[in-house]
Amino acid sequence: MVFLYMKLALATAVVLAPGWLLARTFGVRSVSASLAWALVVVFCALAATFALGSTLTLALVLLAAIALGVAALGLFRGWSQAAKAPGRMWALFWGAIVGVLLWIAAPSVQGDGLFHLARARKLLDLDALSLDRVSEFADGSLHPGYAFPLWHGFLALIAKVAGEDPERVVVHLPSILAPLAVVVAFEAGWALFRRTWAAGVTAAAQVAMISFAPGMGGAYVFLSLPATSSRQLLVPAALALALESVRSPSLGLVASTAAAGFALAVVHPTYAIFLWIPFVGFLAVRALWERKDLQTGAMALGALFVPAALFMLWLRPIVDDTRSVSPDADELRRAFEQYRGQLVVHSDTSYNLAPEVFTRAGAVAVAALLLIPLAGFAARRRWSAYVVGGSLAVFAVLLIPILFTGVADLVSISQARRAAGFLPFAFAFAGGMGVLARVVGPLLLPLALGAGMFFQIVYPGDFEYILKDPAPAWIVWISVAGAVAALVIGFVRRRPALEKGAALAAAAFLAPVIGGGLLDWNPPDPPAIATLSPGLVDAVRESVAPGTIVFSDTETSFRLAASAPVYIAVAPPGHVADTEENRPYERARDARSFARTGDLSIPASYGAEFVVVDRLRSRQELDLPVVFEDERFTLYRLTSPA
Repeated sequence: MVFLYMKLALATAVVLAPGWLLARTFGVRSVSASLAWALVVVFCALAATFALGSTLTLALVLLAAIALGVAALGLFRGWSQAAKAPGRMWALFWGAIVGVLLWIAAPSVQGDGLFHLARARKLLDLDALSLDRVSEFADGSLHPGYAFPLWHGFLALIAKVAGEDPERVVVHLPSILAPLAVVVAFEAGWALFRRTWAAGVTAAAQVAMISFAPGMGGAYVFLSLPATSSRQLLVPAALALALESVRSPSLGLVASTAAAGFALAVVHPTYAIFLWIPFVGFLAVRALWERKDLQTGAMALGALFVPAALFMLWLRPIVDDTRSVSPDADELRRAFEQYRGQLVVHSDTSYNLAPEVFTRAGAVAVAALLLIPLAGFAARRRWSAYVVGGSLAVFAVLLIPILFTGVADLVSISQARRAAGFLPFAFAFAGGMGVLARVVGPLLLPLALGAGMFFQIVYPGDFEYILKDPAPAWIVWISVAGAVAALVIGFVRRRPALEKGAALAAAAFLAPVIGGGLLDWNPPDPPAIATLSPGLVDAVRESVAPGTIVFSDTETSFRLAASAPVYIAVAPPGHVADTEENRPYERARDARSFARTGDLSIPASYGAEFVVVDRLRSRQELDLPVVFEDERFTLYRLTSPA
């Protein structure tokens, strides 16, 4: 365990090193800037690799060359100096503790993780790389959310440097990334509050809400996957840099903000759009209240927007080919059924997010919602403008049907509902506790402990795919009304901000949430049917050449692609972009038809050279040469070795 941890930590440091050097060259000494520039360097290295049709070795060589070039430039010119957030090392320390705990809770790769593992494995093992080469289907199209495999390349490079199978990287890399996630949340809090205690509370609230409240490590155990890493790493990193650019703009900060915005758009395009929503609300309220930050705010917003928008222009034709974007009636009905409980449907052309989605994250989210109105009593501070303006912007976009329907048409219902997570929960919690500390005084400590225990018992959170028992909607509507009231108070009240340090009180509130999460910290065992036998995996890796097409049922195929660098013909439709070339439902029908009939023309039509039969799902015995057989699986050769 210790040896693997050290290998992954060292490999991650090697891949991040060029970004750290670039950030220092620009005079920005932050983890946020280092992470952003590192991913930009990886993007450039991968783009050159794809253009030349080479292997991941070239990308690694280019990373090393860039690092050496930047290091030489820094030694020649001298490193630019800039202040860093005080207390950052404490955030790194506590993040490392969280990382160790995540090692214990690390689950096996399942669900979306198989999709991403398959792409990382192809990048690592295949020759003549291109954008098309990393897809699950040899004859499929690019995925609109992951058309450029930047995060998959990041994983593959770490696996290559560490000399480890990418599956072990996907499982255990969250333990290495967790300290970075805590630090970038701390840096975002520092950029907004300029108070060390508030930055620490922001990071602690974020970790408690995302990792501990759900139990079993929460979303943090999936930090190696692009959706989670972009939300917990890249979004706070981009926000930290943008807020610093608003406060004290410089060429290095603006360039780093643009790098973060671009990296976020490449890794997860919709999250780049969702980040703009609260940031625009923040700038609008800041301008209304103080007539400040107009020029620097517009510059920071432009840095977030322009590079991301340019990438999205390249991506647009791929997005337009996806049925979940601007959906037809059939796709709408499927989405309404799939996300029932998360939507309020008025008609096929009018629907909005259910308010309960905002409360599903448990005690911290509920407390943050109820604390939003207190931001009006600190209207002179930037954090207040971000909490009030960001919250009102997110509420408006998601709760007003005409706005939500428009966003859903643009990015899909599946993605649009995720924008609820961009409400500034952690900032509202930290700022609200500061206001309460000034108003309530020493009584806040026992009150916070009691409130934390009460909220954790009554509103522990609803983390199931379909909402079953979330906190009531009236909490959200009180928060909406309170945000509007805070907006008015900010206009009327011209006195200094009411706030005071509240680190101990915040810790008292969070303690029951963290304690409750630690009581449920073991990963669930995957069902036996959701695994492949080691013998089958070894046989496919040894007998099936990389890049060969293997035909099987949807679930077995999905796992085969993650276990070996092969193409598949079918996959679970929910894990495939629904495009004209991918045809996920038609492929699934063909797999079911083959399971019934054993018609070899079906796998042959996909160019398959091997067939795998899972006897738990099919009793087919094919008249084909057997390459491998065990109690459950049989691997057949569909064509002759020649």
